[in-house]
Amino acid sequence: MAAEAYSGRQHRKLAQGLLLFALLAFTFVAAPLYPQNSKPTKDYALIYGTVWGPDNTPVAGVPVTIYPAGAKKPKWELISDRRGEFAQRVPTGRQDYVVEANIKVPKGMPKPAVTVQIQDNEREDIGLHLTEPVSAQK
Repeated sequence: MAAEAYSGRQHRKLAQGLLLFALLAFTFVAAPLYPQNSKPTKDYALIYGTVWGPDNTPVAGVPVTIYPAGAKKPKWELISDRRGEFAQRVPTGRQDYVVEANIKVPKGMPKPAVTVQIQDNEREDIGLHLTEPVSAQK
């Protein structure tokens, strides 16, 4: 008789364990499907670019600055990745941005730059084309 009572306790503990597992599984798997306090996502535009070298190959490690047209200081500073690419989220709304490769250039020469016009929540793809081999500015 004692063996049967112990066996019943084992089954009850197993059932409790399975119930606990099912509740935890629902919490971590199904609950994210039903967000309770979801905040609306904020719109943004994306400036996506590639830095191209003099030989038309992507260049990694180039410092890139982005600032609103007319501003004196850059608002964002990035570095091109191993594929020469960079990306920056910017606020929506009509605004011109200057995207510039922050590299050393011969005296009197402008740095490679592109002006991008943002209207709404959009993606603008650009290319920065370098005419000289890269030397990062300190």
